[in-house]
This record gives sequence, C-alpha cells and structure tokens, in this order.
Amino acid sequence: MILDNLILTRPLIFFDIESTGVDIVQDKIVELCMIKYFPDKHSETYVERFNPGKPIPKEATDVHGISDDDVKDKASFISKAAEVVAFLKGSDLSGYNIIKFDVPMLTEELLRAGIREPFESDVRYIDAYRIFTAMEKRDLSSALKFYTNQTLQNAHSAEADTSASAAILNAQVAKYNINGDMDALVKLSGVDTEIIDYDGKFSRNEKAEIIFTFGTNRGKRVCDNEGMLKGMLDKDFSQHTKYIAQKLLNKELQ
Repeated sequence: MILDNLILTRPLIFFDIESTGVDIVQDKIVELCMIKYFPDKHSETYVERFNPGKPIPKEATDVHGISDDDVKDKASFISKAAEVVAFLKGSDLSGYNIIKFDVPMLTEELLRAGIREPFESDVRYIDAYRIFTAMEKRDLSSALKFYTNQTLQNAHSAEADTSASAAILNAQVAKYNINGDMDALVKLSGVDTEIIDYDGKFSRNEKAEIIFTFGTNRGKRVCDNEGMLKGMLDKDFSQHTKYIAQKLLNKELQ
C-alpha cells in the first residue's frame, strides 16, 4: 500500500500542475493531476488537460511535453473549475514543492473562475519537497531514487510526478521515523503557521498584526495604510493577493 506509513483522518490529495510558465499572474494551467487517498487507503484520480487560451511557449513544452496541438480541443480550466473544487472538498493537500508553485497557481485559476474561497479554511498542506530539502537537499528524481530506489519515468508528466511525490512522502515517514499523522507532517512541511496570501506580500508582526512585506511599506501595518491596499487592487499582483487586500479593506480579516 503506497501510503501505509501515513495515518489519515480524512482524504489526502497529492497533486501536480503543468502550466504555460511559472508566473502565477500571467500563466495558465495546461494539465492537472490529483490523486485522492482516503483513510481506508483506497484512492480516486482526477487527470485533466486544459486549453489555456494562449500559446504554450516552447520552453514550457520542452519541460512537460504538452504542445498547443495537444490542448487545442480541450475545455478551459474555468469550465472545469466546479468539478475541481468538488474533488478537493474535505481533503488536505500534498505534493512536491506545492507551497511555492502548485497551490498559488491553482488558487489563481480558481479565483479567475469566480471561486471566492478556493480551499476550505481547515485544509492542511504537506510538502514532500520541504521535508526532503530539510533532510537531504535533492530534486524530485533524486528524491525518488534516494527514498525508494526507483527511477522516475516520464518526469514532468503531471501523473508521473504526482505518483512520485506520494511514494516519496510515504518513504519519508518510515525513514525518519516520523509520526505519520497529518499534523506532524504539516509541521515538518513548514506550513504550520498562517499563510495570509500565497505570494507572501502580507505577513504578521510579533504582535500578530498584518503587515506589508515589500517596498517602502515593508514592515508597516496594513491598518495604517488603506490607500496602499486600494492601490494594490489595480496593480499587477496575483489574484489571491488582491483578494486578501480586498478582505482587509472590508475588515473581513484582522
């Protein structure tokens, strides 16, 4: 059983994204794979390709092998957003380097599709990459070889990478004698503290007040500069950052 070292109390979804690039504001998802493992260890898989509505750069195709022709007849992500959210419902999220890229990218696409709350408030994020780099410092292929002695086939295929990240996390729990429950893994993933916006433009100070993390307002409290928040709504920030800025303006977040 691929997750025999983990103690699941609710479904855990491993996922991976392939996209037109790495700019979460400008780029779009072209392939999404999600594998959902349930507490009884059975699984369900969601794999879909999307027409991004823009050309896929050659540099991106060279990485994941998906060309414009491969997705020209596929549906847009927006048209599939509801079924993506339905699959995510009631689950925690895991994968390889998801905190830096996959979660922010998926969040952007769901917000563009009009999904106001892309993830449930109690979702927990477990990043096999962060656990791995804390312990060994390697990339995905090396991690799979190191932990399982397997060779990664079809690297940068969303399904191959997703399955590999699941195998890595499962082996990490055994190798490091980690308590296999989700809270312990969340802590090791370094995401047991509050994430305000996925692009990291907001944080909290020692008094737990929300502050800016960039520019001339770095370190300043947002409550003292609503003009900055309003200005952010018209600038080239990520959709999620602008969404949080609006919540702060509406006093929905303190």
